[in-house]
Amino acid sequence: MSSEINALNIHSTYVVLEDNGDAIPIAVNDCFFEDLEHQFGDFTGKRLISHFTFQQDWDSWEMHPDGVELVCLLAGQVDLILEQDGVEKVVPLNAPGAFVLIPRSTWHTARVHTPSSMLFITPGEGTQHRPL
Repeated sequence: MSSEINALNIHSTYVVLEDNGDAIPIAVNDCFFEDLEHQFGDFTGKRLISHFTFQQDWDSWEMHPDGVELVCLLAGQVDLILEQDGVEKVVPLNAPGAFVLIPRSTWHTARVHTPSSMLFITPGEGTQHRPL
């Protein structure tokens, strides 16, 4: 009745959290986001746990209308820029473990001060992007 449990690596395997409490590991590859859309559709009721490294500032803004996003700094130094009601707020993340909860429907981008590694828990449904 027990299933085999193996260690995974967030660099090569992301996790989709279902609204029913299930967690589905998804291998990261060149077609990851296409595969994600094919398997999960519009991502209704789901969250993606992912990891990215950054050498430079983000080149766009993003916004998640269907939930709060958690962004956690694992290494480096980053300023998250949040835009609310036309006003920009800078939230510095400058120590491993520092995180921010980005409110629903808040546009955000990042300024990268040193090469950085970040963990994200993202409500993907309806995500929007716009140029800087």
